[in-house]
Amino acid sequence: MYKYIKRGMDFAVAFVALLFFSPLMLIVSILIKINRDGPVLFKQKRPGLNGKIFTVYKFRTMSVKTHDPNGRELSDFERMSKIGSLLRKTSVDEIPQFINILKGDMSFIGPRPLLTEYLELYTPEQMRRHEVRPGISGWAQVNGRNTITWEEKFRYDVEYVDKMSLKMDIYILIKTVLNVLKQDGINSGEANTMEKFRGTEKEEVKE
Repeated sequence: MYKYIKRGMDFAVAFVALLFFSPLMLIVSILIKINRDGPVLFKQKRPGLNGKIFTVYKFRTMSVKTHDPNGRELSDFERMSKIGSLLRKTSVDEIPQFINILKGDMSFIGPRPLLTEYLELYTPEQMRRHEVRPGISGWAQVNGRNTITWEEKFRYDVEYVDKMSLKMDIYILIKTVLNVLKQDGINSGEANTMEKFRGTEKEEVKE
């Protein structure tokens, strides 16, 4: 029952939030254009509810250039702009995903939408993370975000699928705000982003 109520709540809050944050979105868009090349929005295909592919929107935080003049591949750290780093730390880069919520692609709370290439790497249990709409924040994000392993993240995602409730969503929302203010779990070690998921080793899969 809650999942049906949740969709209506998500739509209403996302609509109001877009109106409220529209001045901030305009300012951020201008700053991105001034400080870095490429479009304002980063768009990428991601799997959502039941594995259905959709286009996720975020403010661009990195340069579109992937190599230096000598052909050397640039790291995420090198591609990250100053404004992009600030957007990541404050999670302001996630605001365009309110559009995804209005469209029904996402929810405020749920497992994070990951790369489509990971679909073929998931175990059947990990694949259960797609039984609910993906979220801007989720159970894994408030329990370590980029400081925990992929396997731990997926266990939290599936736990959320099994225990999803209004009380749990409110707790995750409050914890998310506190984590953003404290900047907890933003980075994994010295990296700006997590290493790519390579699949779970067989010995790590519980019978």
